[in-house]
Amino acid sequence: MGGQSAQEGQWPWQVSFRNNGRHFCGGTLISNQWVISAAHCFPSSSSASSITAVLGAYMIDQPDGNQEAIAVQSATNNPSYINEGDSGDISLVQLASPVTFTDYILPVCLPADTVTFPTGLQCWVTGWGNIASDTNLPSPKTLQEVAVPLIDANKCNTLYQTPNSDGTSSISVHSDMICAGFINGGKDSCQGDSGGPLVCSTSGQWFLAGVVSFGDGCGQAYRPGVYTLMPSYTDWIFTSIKHNENK
Repeated sequence: MGGQSAQEGQWPWQVSFRNNGRHFCGGTLISNQWVISAAHCFPSSSSASSITAVLGAYMIDQPDGNQEAIAVQSATNNPSYINEGDSGDISLVQLASPVTFTDYILPVCLPADTVTFPTGLQCWVTGWGNIASDTNLPSPKTLQEVAVPLIDANKCNTLYQTPNSDGTSSISVHSDMICAGFINGGKDSCQGDSGGPLVCSTSGQWFLAGVVSFGDGCGQAYRPGVYTLMPSYTDWIFTSIKHNENK
């Protein structure tokens, strides 16, 4: 919310996950057969078989020839994730067949596990989620983008403990999370953006810094969006890919 329509092809790693044709979560392409999303998007591994990943999508209601839909073969959730707000809200999704890269379908870079993203760095979050807490993105449902500064977990925890117009919050932000947004709110990810990318540009390359995870409403003061911090899970991702490919 608080963003604008992206240009087509601007975020070529953005994935739309559909269940029976309906968009429900975002994802990020990291190779020709693997996508990162949020564990809460895939509550049971058996449900993955009815899900399609749409790559190169732009307007959900007006698809064009740049997109490709591929069935999901499996979704592997990080074992530490159980409920909303837990650590480990990340899922590794395998496509049933490799996708062909184009100008509109390309992977993003993964950060090394030693990388730290500094507080205040302006990054971008993208998706087809709500434009306010109870307001769907209107047709033709064009991919949205919003620039948000990073907030480290400690500072974010302090913000969540600060009362706002809705009172206090019981949310706890862990060290494997990062936040992004403004103290006064207004710009944020929202329902339907879950699992999608928070990307930061460093030295001319785009890196996946976080995965849209949870929050308290959308765009509220003192309640920035909370994201799964990618460097905390880079090793798990590569280990899981290797394990799956050796099956």
